[in-house]
Amino acid sequence: MRSISNIMVYIIAILLFACSADSDNAEETLASYIKNKSIEKGGVIACAASDKDSEDILTFYYPEEGAVNIRYYETETIQVDNNDYSNYKQMEFPKSPVFNGYLGKFTHNASHEKWMIVTFELEGDIKISNPIRSKQISKPTVWNDEVVIDQSQSTMPVFNWINNPVGDNAIYFQVVTDVQNNLLSGTYTYENNFQYYNTSNVVLNVTRDTPPGLIIDNTYNFTLMDVSEDNWVNWVVEKTFQVQ
Repeated sequence: MRSISNIMVYIIAILLFACSADSDNAEETLASYIKNKSIEKGGVIACAASDKDSEDILTFYYPEEGAVNIRYYETETIQVDNNDYSNYKQMEFPKSPVFNGYLGKFTHNASHEKWMIVTFELEGDIKISNPIRSKQISKPTVWNDEVVIDQSQSTMPVFNWINNPVGDNAIYFQVVTDVQNNLLSGTYTYENNFQYYNTSNVVLNVTRDTPPGLIIDNTYNFTLMDVSEDNWVNWVVEKTFQVQ
């Protein structure tokens, strides 16, 4: 009887371990994480680019004030339904601040392309980015400084860049920072130009406060991201300039 009892205990332990393992695996998926919870699809602004100095993928996101539990999910390949959240598993990759924490980014290396999603929690909701298609192999991000800065209107420079330079453009993201890399303005346009600080052609604005006026002879930085419909950054411009 004792041996039968021991066998039963052993079987129960195996079953409990198996159930626990299944539960752990289920928790890795985005579908399991959001099950029976309030969600907002498209609630996280995010995109990704290949790094200019390495083979890493940089997944950028805009964390709204108060955002907590920021997570990164990815599929195993691109040959899956990118709208099926059960295909996305959470991954623990290093994250770091961009523009002194105004944005954030996850950094990792991958030998193949995939779909990626960033989530965070805010005021009781789980906000979910649109799927991001990595193209670090098929269409690596081009980094350059190709922007024309027209300063004919003092302290209100106009930035002009090549329209849809490598194809597949959906929107442009522009950032102006000071010499300490603090973000002064963050805007999106469909047009290939932006004036600091004129929002007449801005279609999305992530600038939290009224931007300060630029100071003559001070140095600033301009960053541009050419983003595709599937949220891959085709082209990045980085340019330092002195205000006239």
